[in-house]
Amino acid sequence: MDPKSIVDKMMQLDAYSQWMGINVLHIEAGACTLSCLVSKEMLNGFGIAHGGISYALADSALAFASNSHGQQCVSIETSIAHIKPTQLNDTITANCTEIQKGKTIGRYVVNVTNQHNELIARFNGTVFRSEKTW
Repeated sequence: MDPKSIVDKMMQLDAYSQWMGINVLHIEAGACTLSCLVSKEMLNGFGIAHGGISYALADSALAFASNSHGQQCVSIETSIAHIKPTQLNDTITANCTEIQKGKTIGRYVVNVTNQHNELIARFNGTVFRSEKTW
């Protein structure tokens, strides 16, 4: 399967990404760019986006980029640094880039920016690349 077909299939089964209103802006083998609009339901008690929103967007970008090669992958370690708060009605974009792709392990970095192209978070992810294919 080609990267777009893989991501389309993954999105059909991904209720959380659908709830977030994630849009796939770009997909190719090993890379992915996603965006979503921050809604009222995504805000925390401080009136800014819950950290889980940028994390979830970055995690979906990791999933789509790593699986785009055709091997089924799952994350085994992730981390995020929140750099700038995200506000209601911000459009946030996650750009995932492959750093290393081995036989069983892949490493990725995701930069999350707002509509002003300001960096709001940096996410690192390691995936296990299984023998199962799409």
